[in-house]
This record gives sequence, structure tokens and C-alpha cells, in this order.
Amino acid sequence: MRIKSVQAWWIRVPIEAARQHRSDFGQVTTFDAAILRIETDDGLVGWGEGKNAAGSAGSYGALVHMLNHEVGPQLVGRDPADIGVIWEMLYNGVRHDSAARGGHAMPQLARRGMSIAAISAVDIALWDILGKSLGVPVWRLLGGRKLDRMPAYASGGWAAADAIGEQLKSYIAKGGFKALKMRVGAMDGAAHISATRVRAARQALGPDVELMVDAHGTYTVAEAKRFIHLVNDLDLAWFEEPIIADDKPGMAEVRASGAVPIATGESEATRYAFRDLAVLKAADIFQPDPAFCGGISEAMKIGTIASAFNLRFAPHLWAGAPCFFAGLHVCAASPSSFTVEYSLGANPMIHDLVEETVEARDGMIAIPEKPGLGFTISERFLEAHAQRG
Repeated sequence: MRIKSVQAWWIRVPIEAARQHRSDFGQVTTFDAAILRIETDDGLVGWGEGKNAAGSAGSYGALVHMLNHEVGPQLVGRDPADIGVIWEMLYNGVRHDSAARGGHAMPQLARRGMSIAAISAVDIALWDILGKSLGVPVWRLLGGRKLDRMPAYASGGWAAADAIGEQLKSYIAKGGFKALKMRVGAMDGAAHISATRVRAARQALGPDVELMVDAHGTYTVAEAKRFIHLVNDLDLAWFEEPIIADDKPGMAEVRASGAVPIATGESEATRYAFRDLAVLKAADIFQPDPAFCGGISEAMKIGTIASAFNLRFAPHLWAGAPCFFAGLHVCAASPSSFTVEYSLGANPMIHDLVEETVEARDGMIAIPEKPGLGFTISERFLEAHAQRG
């Protein structure tokens, strides 16, 4: 079996006005992603996804060009089962033979960002192909499934203090969730405004619902520490991305300033970044995004680091279907996983891009049983929303 063709598209799906929300990313009017299709010479198709934009909206022209014109040609003719070898080849570039013989990485200068997003898309698609070729779900190839359903948390929460309680309670009604996440940070301005919204949420939900907050990396270290002080009595399950990912010592300082667990990682790529977070004692919960961190292969390595440092693992899955399903398989197989992110914002890139119904029931989400990643792409929907260059 050999790779016959590689094709990527920038998929942009408009979000109807009634379902849009506003955050530090502005008014979110579209859901965008780079969706990758890899086909083998015996007709198997694997689907992948790469990310290079914050939030769900952004520009994907450059990443799609890279996949189609730089990465794709390197894959044609190769064995799609050589997933790890292909990962290292793309990461190490022209020195991949030397790296393989030497037993250590010799990466390209452009070893982060868009390069890893492209590798992520390829990696996810290759795991999909491998599972389909063997007739088994990907979690089986990753070591097995520890649960047939995983706890999920509802991810959303942009409303003002006078409406946040009802917004979050509506999530419970939709999926029986026992854990909810709301947004804080620059979207509110001062830290005390976010803290007031969180206090209103806790008062509306009571003590028995887990409540997380996400600042999207928009606070300074001082602001994040002040926010923790203001919400210290609200029993938060975690404080996500309090500051920018590029300040890992600052993240460690924030973590040391209070008792609220720190979650981070959606803006990080590769096992090396998460090693640094662990060594610096900068996080309690790792949140790699499979479409940005390096794919399924790298997400599993990151989960192993979490386990080795007695940390927990909750991948960032505000994403399209290939990334979301990849995260389900990774969570099913990772000893340190404990919850799955389930978007309660408008997400056509999951719900309309695939033929299957994706839903949470009683606060749980089922791990796929079908071969590969376990979904069927709606190629009609893909064609309708592919951007023309």
C-alpha cells in the first residue's frame, strides 16, 4: 500500500448571526480549518486537520499551500503505515537521514508553528488510514480503550454577569454536563469584571458543578495572579491559559501564586514544549491540540510526559471533526486523560462536516467504534465550503 494523492482545502463555514459570539478574538462569523485528504493506491482515504489560527476563525491559505505543494509531494509513493518515520522526516527536513542514523533530532529551522500544523494534519490522516486498513479503531492501535465513554465538559460561556448563569445552565440542559467552561480575560477588560462574571456563574450553578475558566493567554502575570486572588473561594477546576505560552517561567509564577490548577498547552507544539512546562512546574493539566501539537503521535507522547510527572491530560478540542475525533482516540488510550472538551458554540466543522451525529449524553461522549477515526466526511459539504485560491 502506497500513498497516491494528497489534497488539502481551506474550509470556511459561515456562522449564522444568531449563533455567533464575541470574545477576545472579536465577533466570530466563520469557522475555518485546513482539512487534508490522503488517498492510497488501493483506495483507502484518511482525513486530517491542521490549525494555524487562534480560535475557530482565521486564514488558512498558507497552510493549505504548504500541504499541497511542499509536504504532499514528499508523501506520494511512501508507505502510509510508516507514521513515525514520516513524522520525523517532515520534522527534520533535509537532515532526516542523519537524524535517523544519529538517534536524535536535527530539525529544520522552521520547526514550530505552521510546519508542525502541517505535520499534524498528515499524522492524523495516516492514523485514520492505518486503522481502516486493519479494520480497527485508532484507539486499538494506540494501546486500547480504557473507557467506552469519556466524561465531557461543555465549552463556551461568553455572557455578561447578569446572563452567564443562565447560559451555562442551558449547557447542562443540552447534554447533561457536570462540568462547564467559561471565557474570561481581555474580553472583559479588568480582572475584577471577569471575577464578577465567574462569581455570578458559581452562584447560579451551585457547588456540585465543576467550573473552569479560560483567559486565552490574555492576562499579564500580575493580572493573572490578581484574578486568582479574586476567585480563590470559588472552587475552580482549572484556570486555562492565564498568560501567553511564550512566558513559561511566568506561567510557573502564576501557578505558584494560588491553589487554582493551571491548564495550558493549546498554543504549544511538540513534546519538547510540554517537557519544559513539566520541568518548570508551570502546569497541572496539559491541553495539546492534535491539529497543532504534532498530531495523534505527538499528543500520545505528551500524554506520557503528563503521566510521568503526575499531571493530567485534557486535549484542546475546539476544532473540526478530524481533530476532535483524533482527540477522542487519544483520550481513550492515554492513562492521564480525564475529560473531553465539547464545544457549545456554533461548530459546523464537526456537526455538518461529517455524516455521523456527534453528541454528549449525561455529560459523557462515546468513543468511536468504527475503523480508523470513525467518521464519514460529507464531501458535498466540503466542496460547498472550500475556498478557491
